[in-house]
Order: sequence, then structure tokens, then C-alpha cells
Amino acid sequence: MLDLAAAFIALTTFFTYVNYRFIKLPPTIGVMLTALVLSLIALGFSALGYPVLETEMQQIVKQIDFSAVLMTWFLPALLFAGALHVNLDDLRSYKWPIGILATGGVLFSTLVVGWLAFNIFGLFGWHIEFIYCLLFGALISPTDPIAAMGILKTSGAPKPLQTTIVGESLFNDGTAVVLFSILLGVLSLGQEPSLADFGLLFAKEAVGGIVLGVVLGFGVFYLLSKVDEHQPSVMLTLALVFGGSALATHLHVSAPIVMAVAGLIIGNQGRKKAMSDSTRRYVDGFWELIDEILNALLFALIGLELLILPFGWLHAVAAMLLGGAVLLSRVLTVAPMIVTLRKIYGITDRQITRGTIRILSWGGLRGGVSVALALSLPLGEERDLLLSLTYIVVLVSILLQGLTVGPLVRSLHGSQPAATDQH
Repeated sequence: MLDLAAAFIALTTFFTYVNYRFIKLPPTIGVMLTALVLSLIALGFSALGYPVLETEMQQIVKQIDFSAVLMTWFLPALLFAGALHVNLDDLRSYKWPIGILATGGVLFSTLVVGWLAFNIFGLFGWHIEFIYCLLFGALISPTDPIAAMGILKTSGAPKPLQTTIVGESLFNDGTAVVLFSILLGVLSLGQEPSLADFGLLFAKEAVGGIVLGVVLGFGVFYLLSKVDEHQPSVMLTLALVFGGSALATHLHVSAPIVMAVAGLIIGNQGRKKAMSDSTRRYVDGFWELIDEILNALLFALIGLELLILPFGWLHAVAAMLLGGAVLLSRVLTVAPMIVTLRKIYGITDRQITRGTIRILSWGGLRGGVSVALALSLPLGEERDLLLSLTYIVVLVSILLQGLTVGPLVRSLHGSQPAATDQH
């Protein structure tokens, strides 16, 4: 295990260095692209009769349980670190677009993508049960908070858009994981739950996650108020993240929602009322570093996954169509919501800026959560197919949308970086 961790950290460090030194892309995209290029080089050498590099890299990647690593370790820490610097007052100001996109938007997208996927699979002669299509819709619907935050830091997006995209990304992971878990349960039981059962399961996971996040967040806030040293303060936040995630798993509530809520409480109450300036700098610096390191590790792993997934030309073509279906579902979710809110707030309201529909639609990047959920599907032909297609959709989303959303924002709102909120 130590050898595996050492090899993976060394590889990621190499990717990070190459990106910072030569490629100079946004860190998450640059690291993933570097890992992807190395994967392609290894595959190329293997095709020429020199499989050593591919074999060694495959041995590293195959030993890493991507789904468990992301959902158990990376995602809770990344969501907490992201929520730590989100202003709760801003979220309240934009609660309607965030709430609609993070809940109803995910549900609607799951149905639309599931239906479109069912028909696209039929075009290629793949007979996939509709429940698997809905599972694909659920796993591909959430936008990626990690990629979104990294891109928006340098895009110059107006504050309303930044708050909406980041707020949605923080919470829609939880909604999607809950929905995916329910659908997976339906698949394993082989029978459909009633609408009441579905609602009860959803409420337990989502509402339970909010309640546990509030309890843990304010509990740790109280403990932080009794000490003012950076070491115990950092350790308390670490215990909150990993202990809280483990507790959420045992209680069968949504760990992503727990961490998002707890991070908002510590970020808005703990940082202001329970920490001195010195302690706050240590805690902020620690979680910023954790955020950057885990981001690099996660996106390096996404790039390296290419080595162990089966691909063919049909997969690539089908994934392009599915990517279009995902984007269409995003537009169908965002556009009616924005039009409705414009009528409620007024066209000139500061909450709905110019180009909102285009930016929210194009800025809905897919990421590691989708790949992790695909990896957790039951073993079989359906899993192999959906995993390969999910991986291609995620890659294209991160590379194409991730590299162009910044220029899109700047073309609509100028090139001045948006002011960051220090609270």
C-alpha cells in the first residue's frame, strides 16, 4: 500500500510540475491532460511492441479503488474545503437558482438523459435495460464542484454566476449520489418502489444529511470556540471531515451533503467567531493546500484510468451523442428556470446577469464523481459499457468545456477577474 501511494504521488507530482513549467493550463485540467498524454504514450509504445510502460502504469492504476478513494476520502475533504470559503449570505441571496438546479435540475436531467440514452443505445444495437439508462442519467447529471471552482477562480465570472455555479455544484453531488443509490437499490431488488417509498428514501438521505451536517458543524464550532491554537483547530476540522463522513455512511445519509453543510457552518461561523486571525490563517492555508493536492491526485487518476478501460470507435461516437444529450438536458433545465426567475425578479435584477443561460449551461462540467459512480455499478457488460461512455463524456467535458468556459465568460463580461469574497 505504501509503495502504491508513493508511486501515485510521485506520478502526480511529475504531472503537476510539467503543467506548471510547460503547459500552463488551469491546474486540474493541466494535470489531467498530462496524465492522459502519458497514458496515450504508454499505449502507443505497447502497440509498437514495448509494453513495459503500459504494464507498469496499469499495475499502479488497477490497485487503486477509484470509487472508494473518491467517495470516502477525496470528495468529503474537497467539498468541505470548497464550502469553507463560500459566503452563506450569498447562497441565501441566490437560493432559488441554486436550490432548483441542485435538486429538481438533477432529477429532471436524470429523466431526460436516461430517455435519450435509451434511444441512443438502440441506435448502436445495444440492448440496455431502462433502469441502467436512468442510472447513467443520475451519475452524469451532477456538475463537478472541483472543476467548477478551479475554472471560476480565473474566469472573471460575475459574482452571481460564481455563487450559483459553486453553490449548485456543492449540493448537487449529494442529490445525485442519493438518487443513484436509490436507483441502484431498485436494480438490486428487481422491483420498483412506490412514489412514497422513493420520497421517504430521498428525504432520509438528503434531509438526514443536512441535519447531521448542522449538528456536526455546530458541534465542532463549539469545540473550536474553546481553543485558539492552530494545531487542535486543524485537527478538529480533519476529524469533522473524515469522522463525519464515516458516521454519515453508517447512518445511511448523504456524506457529500453533510460535508457541504458542515463546511458552510465552519466557514461562516467558526472562522469568524471561534478563530483568531493567526489560527484562521493556519486553518485556511491547511485546507487550501489539501484542496490543491487532492485536486491534482484526483485529476491525475482520471487521466490514468484510460489505461484500464475498454474503448472502441463505437464507444467514442456514442459518447459524443451522449455528451450532446447531457448538454441538451442542461439547457432544458437552465433556460426555463432563468426565464421564470427573470419574470419574478425583473430582467435588470443583479442576480440574473447577461449570458447566464449560456454560461450556466456550458459551465456545467462533469467530473470525477460521475466516474466513481459508474465504477460502483454491478459487474457485467452494462457496467463496462456505461463506464467507458461515462469516462469519455467526462474527459470531453473537462477538456472542451473547461478550456472554453473562461473565454466565454470573458467575451460576455470582459477580462477583469471577478472580485473574490473575503468573509
